[in-house]
Amino acid sequence: MKFLAITLIVHRPDPVTGVLKSTQDRFREVLDNALLAEELGFDGFGVGERHERPFISSSPPVVLSHIAALTRRIRLFTAVTTLSLLDPVRAFEDYATLDHLSGGRLELIIGKGNGSAQRELFQVTPEDQWERNAESYEVFRRLWREDKVTAQTRFRPPLKDAEAWPRPYQRPVRVWHGSATSRESVDLAARYGDPLFSANVTHPIEPYAELIAYYRERWAHYGHDPAGLAVGAGTAGLYVARTSQEAAETYRPVFESNLAFQRRHGLPVVFETLEDFVERSSALIGSPQQVVDKVHRYHERFGHTVLHLHADASGLTDTQHRDSLGLFQSEVAPVLRRSIPDPPFAWEPVLPSTEKERAHV
Repeated sequence: MKFLAITLIVHRPDPVTGVLKSTQDRFREVLDNALLAEELGFDGFGVGERHERPFISSSPPVVLSHIAALTRRIRLFTAVTTLSLLDPVRAFEDYATLDHLSGGRLELIIGKGNGSAQRELFQVTPEDQWERNAESYEVFRRLWREDKVTAQTRFRPPLKDAEAWPRPYQRPVRVWHGSATSRESVDLAARYGDPLFSANVTHPIEPYAELIAYYRERWAHYGHDPAGLAVGAGTAGLYVARTSQEAAETYRPVFESNLAFQRRHGLPVVFETLEDFVERSSALIGSPQQVVDKVHRYHERFGHTVLHLHADASGLTDTQHRDSLGLFQSEVAPVLRRSIPDPPFAWEPVLPSTEKERAHV
C-alpha cells in the first residue's frame, strides 16, 4: 500500500485556538509539511485546487513546483485538478512544465470540482460541468500523447494541428479520477482505463463503496484487464496515539470545534459525536492497532491500494501532528505495506523509450 499526505490549503482560523495565520505563513506551513512528509517516508504529497473561500489553493502548479525544488523523492499529486474550470491546453502547459521541473514525479487527480462560487467565477453551470470535465480531459489526454491535436471542442476554440509546449517528461502522466458522489467521474475513469480516487471523507462508507463497485462494473464493461484496476481512498482525519484513550482525549477539541463550525455556518452534520465520528467515518483516530484494523475494514469494501492522510495539523499542535504522522509511519504503515498490495503499476516516472534508454546509460 502507498500513502499520500494531502492539503487543500484551507485558510481559516485554527479550529481550536482561533488564531489565523497570515497567507504567507500558511503557504510556508504547506512547504514544511511537504518536507516532513518526505522525511517520514510518505510516497506522495498532494495539493488541492479550489477557487473560493476559505481556500488559497487556486494555483497548485506553482505550489507543487516550489515543493519539487525542495524535495527529491516524493511524488507530487494534484487533489484535484478541476478540469471543468480550466482550459485544457493551458493546464497541459503548466503541468508538462512541472513534470520536467520535478523530474517526472507528477501525478494528477482530476475532477469537476465542488462549490458554487468557483463555478460562478468561471461561468460554469451545474448542467454543463460534467460535459466540460469530459471534453477537457479528452483534449488534455491527447495533448499528453500526441504531438499535434485536432479537436472540435464546444467549450474552448477548436484545435487544428495544435502543438503545445514543452512536450512532457512522462509519456504519459498518470491521471487518477477523483470521485465524491457522482457516477459520471467514475464512468470516465473506467472508460479510459484510469485509476479512481474516492474522496471518502464526508459520509460513512456505504456511498463510496457503491461508487467503487460501479467503477469495477464499468471497468469490466469497457473490456479492461481486471489486474490493472487501481483504487485510492481518502480519510476524514488522523490522530494516532499510543492508546485509544489518549487519541480520543487529544482529538476531542478538534472535533468539537469543527462541529461548532459546521452548525454555525449551516453545514450538514453527519456525525454528532466524536465516538460516532471515530466509529463510522473514515477518520483514523486511535492506537496503531486500531488504525490498522480500520484501514483493513475499509480495504475489504474498497480494495484500495493507495490511502491519503491529512497533511495539515488542522487544530492539533505542531508537535501532536508530527508525532501522529511519525507514529503512523513507524507502526501503522509498515503493517499495511505488508498486508495490502501496492497498485498494479510502478511508482516511478513513466518515461518514453528514449528516456528509459538514456536513464540506463
